[in-house]
Amino acid sequence: MNSWLYSLYIFIIAIVSIFTGELVTFIMLGIILISLNNINSTLKKILKDKQVSSSGDKGDV
Repeated sequence: MNSWLYSLYIFIIAIVSIFTGELVTFIMLGIILISLNNINSTLKKILKDKQVSSSGDKGDV
């Protein structure tokens, strides 16, 4: 998902939260979204590092 899609998603949720009065929920959803994005990025980095290291080990067998 691109950063502009995140911005659009946050903008839509912000408008809905203003009309419904759920600003705390909006803040919590933002924190959860950022946390999940960080976890996803970290897992992708670990997978990439593991694939690079395992591709070099195939010739040792």
